[in-house]
Parts: sequence; structure tokens; C-alpha cells
Amino acid sequence: MDHSVKRLQPAAEPRQWGMSDQELATRPTVFRPDLMAGKVFVVSGGGSGIGRGITYLLARLGADVMICGRRAEKLEETASGIRRLLGREVGTHAMTIRDPEQVEAMMAVAFERYGRLDALVNNSGGQFPQAAIDFSVKGWNAVIDTNLNGTWYMMQAAARQWRDRGQSGNIVNIVATIARGMPQVAHTCAARAGVIYLSKTVATEWAPLGIRVNCVAPGAIATEGLNVYPDGVPERFALTNPMKRFGDVLDVAEAVVYVGADSGKFVTGEVLVVDGGHSAWGDTEWPGGRPDYFDVG
Repeated sequence: MDHSVKRLQPAAEPRQWGMSDQELATRPTVFRPDLMAGKVFVVSGGGSGIGRGITYLLARLGADVMICGRRAEKLEETASGIRRLLGREVGTHAMTIRDPEQVEAMMAVAFERYGRLDALVNNSGGQFPQAAIDFSVKGWNAVIDTNLNGTWYMMQAAARQWRDRGQSGNIVNIVATIARGMPQVAHTCAARAGVIYLSKTVATEWAPLGIRVNCVAPGAIATEGLNVYPDGVPERFALTNPMKRFGDVLDVAEAVVYVGADSGKFVTGEVLVVDGGHSAWGDTEWPGGRPDYFDVG
């Protein structure tokens, strides 16, 4: 009998997804540091995930930024990190984009504080994985109200301010890659499709006002939202594109800067896809788990 003692190895810590404040503040970018100096941005959902990455990059490039969202503490965490690491101030405004009156009030505060607004980045949104046949009326309406209606309230409120002040403007809507549908999140697919074609429509209507409107469609992006999934599940998402990896929030943020800066001055009504080629080739993402019927591997 073997009486030797085997040393137990400590269990590996689960991988933590997303980028730290330090990484967001220091990761190299292709843009020069003063590119956005003198520009003013509003970023919805700027307290976490992709919105937080966008906010950090804009601040690094010299823009004045106001972030809004439902959770004041998350907004302040982002503002505090930027203050500490970049020495810049970021305005915060807790509100919900689902309430048009709160949207109009926030937009008025932004114009009053900065005197102008150069670009609005609509990043707020939310959804939950579920088979479409099981959606409740409440669940469906909640996602449509946030992802479609809320985005529209923000777009219209900004456009009216620009029109009434005789200022030009720029809207960037963060959407999703919807070309092949989005099983288990059909509600957000419907909403994001609505935002895309709404954007294409008003890009034409608002061109005489000097307002550009574009969308950025992320694919599989590594954010802290992946930390809620069981070990091994997020890694499978990365295999759904031909590059077989995740993008990061700065990939999306740099796309936003491209269409939001003067580099995109002749771009409107477009969708810039940042998905590692998933739209061209790749497997379907199943956020709620792949049904046995579709398991062909």
C-alpha cells in the first residue's frame, strides 16, 4: 500500500473577464492623445462593460464626457477611476433611458454644463436569455422599452437640442450583429434591428441639420458580464468567429472614436461591425446553452 502523502494543488481561480481600470487607462491606442480635445460626449451605460471602455478612451483622448445610467454607484466608480488614473473629471447623471422626461432632463443638464454636445453614444441596454416561445409580455416589453424605445428617446432629445441651438451633432448607437438572428435573445435582436434601421432612416432625415447617425455592432466581446457564466461557457463563445477569440472593449471604443471623430465626417447611416468575422463565418452563440437538437459536434 502506498502511504505517501500527495500534496493537493489549490483550485485554479476562475478567470476574471473584462479589463481593469489600470488596463483601460494605459493600454496602447492607435489614436493621438489630444484627438478629442474640446469635444463633448454623452455616453449612456458608461458605468460598466463596453460603455466604461468607451468612456475611458474618450477621456484619454481629451474629451469632456458625461455618463448616465440607472446605478449611480457604478457611474461614480468609473468617474473615480478616471479621476485617479487620468486626472480628468467625468460628469455623472443617474437616470433611466426608459423615461423620456428623465432623458430630456439629462440632455438639458449636459448642454447647460458644457454649452454644447458633439456626440451622443447610446450604449445602454439589457436582455436575458430565454426561448422566445416562453417570453412573458412583461419580459418582452422590458427589453424593447430599454433597447429600442430608450435609444430613440435619447436620439430624439439630442437631435432636438442640436436643431434648436443651430448646432451639428453625431450619434453612435451600440447595437449587435443581427444578420443571422440571435437565438435565445430574440427580443434584443428585434430591438437592435429596429435601432439599426431607425438610424439609417434618420441619418437621411437629419442630414440637413448636420447630424450624422451610425451604429457600431460588437460581436463576442470580453467584459465583466461574462463572469456570471459557469467556467468554460464563455470560452465557447470565443469559438464562434473565425479568429477564435474575444475582442475587448477597446476594440469597440476605437470603432466609436473612428465614426465619432472627424475621421468619420463622411460616414452616416452605416453599421460598423466589430465581431472578428463572425458575420462572415462562425457558429451561433447560445447564451442560454445550446439545445441538443443543434449539437452536431
